[in-house]
Amino acid sequence: MTKTLYTGSGLTRRGALAGLAATTAMTALPRAAQAQDVTLRWWSPQGAPAQVAAYETQIASFEAANPGINVMFETTSDEGYAPQLAAAFSSGEVPDIVTHLPSFAVQSYYANDLLEPFNDVIDAIGADDFYAGANNVYLAGDGNYCGTGIGNSAANMLWLRQDLMQQAGIDKAPETWDELRAAVSAMQTGGIFGAPLPYGLNSMTSLIFIGFIHQAGGHVFTPDLEVDIDNEGTRNALEFYKEMREFCPPGATNYSWGESLTAFVSGATATGIYTGRVLINVNTQNPPIADHVTCVTYPRMSTDIAPWTFNDFPSVMIPAQSANKDAAKAFAAHLFTPPGYIQQLHAAPGHVLPVLKSINENPAYQDNEIIQKYPGEVDLMAASAAGGFNLGYESSDHKSNDKAGQIIGSNAISELVGRVVLNGDNVDEALSAASKAISDIMAG
Repeated sequence: MTKTLYTGSGLTRRGALAGLAATTAMTALPRAAQAQDVTLRWWSPQGAPAQVAAYETQIASFEAANPGINVMFETTSDEGYAPQLAAAFSSGEVPDIVTHLPSFAVQSYYANDLLEPFNDVIDAIGADDFYAGANNVYLAGDGNYCGTGIGNSAANMLWLRQDLMQQAGIDKAPETWDELRAAVSAMQTGGIFGAPLPYGLNSMTSLIFIGFIHQAGGHVFTPDLEVDIDNEGTRNALEFYKEMREFCPPGATNYSWGESLTAFVSGATATGIYTGRVLINVNTQNPPIADHVTCVTYPRMSTDIAPWTFNDFPSVMIPAQSANKDAAKAFAAHLFTPPGYIQQLHAAPGHVLPVLKSINENPAYQDNEIIQKYPGEVDLMAASAAGGFNLGYESSDHKSNDKAGQIIGSNAISELVGRVVLNGDNVDEALSAASKAISDIMAG
């Protein structure tokens, strides 16, 4: 969820590393890699320097094994990928491979015939090596897989400062909303705010608030995908989100992922809500608090309600308009081979977690300072993400929703939050408007 700007012409190029052999995963795919003078364009919103260095390793090893194929990496942005891809699909000037978008976006693109089926790539990687059920979220209505996950994420963990908890006399991590409200109130002192929740008209607000709805026992859709956001859970979530506003910095009205992350890492807030990227950022940007940071699953209204972890299932997909599909499939499979995949995961340990059992068990993956320093936190995030959900996959009882990406892009849910929480609008009217907006998208 790194905030990066779209470059349009490629962020980086590197020379090939000679002597690296083709991976076994690629041998199961068509040998389009024999083609000459092919340039693959790779888009991703994940473009932090350490991640780009890992991409360079992966690109270089692929190019060395496949003479005549070059790969250009280009960054998009978390908030801007939708219009960028819309323009690409409209013009036909598409990237050949796109990674790190949420699974619900992949389902939406596939439902509109914009993506290539991904079955043979999954088979080339090794279908049995994925964690059980890892690809269920990518199973489309026609029986094909529309993509696969390049990792798992636990995007709404509650991050805590144990030193501030101790100073405030808090002896255990909050499990319920009442306990969370009491904790942030006690820790909001000396210029430190309690929490960095987002309230802006953007995707983070929508995605995080969906988690609050579920943590109140609610939902956006019924299992059969009937719009049902106007329920007791949503109403309780809106009330609690309003109560939490006083414990968030004034700028939270415009917070998205980057601002929320920075608020906690910098020490401006006593708690955080984010993935495991917090760990590497704290250790590199604010070492004095690094030994005091931990995480738990985000509190819910009561302990009778099961935790609900938001996993956006960072993905890999191939546009159907690509003129280099076979080469793109070979490169997609290559992204999962060590050591490149491990280096990519190590770029932000705990942020994107492995989807392959063999990688998680690989000593090279486990041999990482952050993973070894925070084993409990990393294990908790891995377990939480494995059982995680998102709007395209609200629960194990829900059908897959291929309109989820459009709903998030419409900001119907973040607008609901803004109307009720920031503007004080009538809850009934705001929920009615949100329901209609979502229903119109589903009917379109």
